[in-house]
Amino acid sequence: MKKTLIAAGLASLMSTTAMAENIGVSMALFDDNFLTVLRNGIQDLADGMEGVDVQIEDAQNDVAKQLDQINNFAASGVDAIIVNPVDTSATAAMTKAAADAGIPLVYVNRQPINVDSLPDNQAFVASNEIESGTLESFEVCKMLRAMGKSGGAKAYVLMGELSNQAAVQRTKDVEDILGTDMCSFIEVVDQQTANWSRDEAQDLMTNWLSTGEAFDAVIANNDEMAIGAIQAMKAQGLDMADIVVGGVDATQDALAAMEAGDLDVTVFQNAAGQGAGALDAALKLARGEDVEQKVYIPFELVTPATLDMYMSKN
Repeated sequence: MKKTLIAAGLASLMSTTAMAENIGVSMALFDDNFLTVLRNGIQDLADGMEGVDVQIEDAQNDVAKQLDQINNFAASGVDAIIVNPVDTSATAAMTKAAADAGIPLVYVNRQPINVDSLPDNQAFVASNEIESGTLESFEVCKMLRAMGKSGGAKAYVLMGELSNQAAVQRTKDVEDILGTDMCSFIEVVDQQTANWSRDEAQDLMTNWLSTGEAFDAVIANNDEMAIGAIQAMKAQGLDMADIVVGGVDATQDALAAMEAGDLDVTVFQNAAGQGAGALDAALKLARGEDVEQKVYIPFELVTPATLDMYMSKN
């Protein structure tokens, strides 16, 4: 029976012990700040446990390469597999590959399209994306109101990879918040994907700036894109005090940007907690223990007022 666990204390994860267990891990991309913290969360927990080995591989944003990695893990006889999916709409084949081999599988961070039909020996560990864009957008709305712009404001929206459930949900969160009475004064000038990339976001923001369109806010699906937008705006000499910029993840680079007065809001997504939670679930499934099929690590709003609490977390 499928269950949902909303939040879990991570202290209990550190007490897990294991005997000679091998876990295969396929990460969507090594070259990503947030996913690096998540990957380190898996490795750090494994390093602190006797007899647990993790083999972590980079799928390099290639769906076919990731499926090959899963098949290779299965063929080598690992005890469980952890997958951070490249494409969340392509996870049914990954589920089948692991199920056919009789090996437990845990998806981490990115919600698989088949999350509600996973076999009993598969699970999903992440944060509930309904919270992420909602917290971000509502805070942007409040900040614009506090700046006296409730009579009308304009915003650009930077979206992540459109094949990714988090990007879809976070963008929907923005639309839902801007559809409320309190925040309906915000008009979206344009929204386009920058594929979670700082460089792509900088280029896209530069293009938007070249139109000369006045705007008051930038709402990005993640911090990397928010930082890229900030770099473009600063290169054009814009005063960041006049523009509200939001992101998601609370990466170290984002927190530094907030400390500098450039980023106004982000949302802490516990990358290390997700990684540790995924390994804990994988080990339990490998031992035949019960695991909640959906494990949600809460998102937390981060603003300049609470910045100090998060400086060492991601």
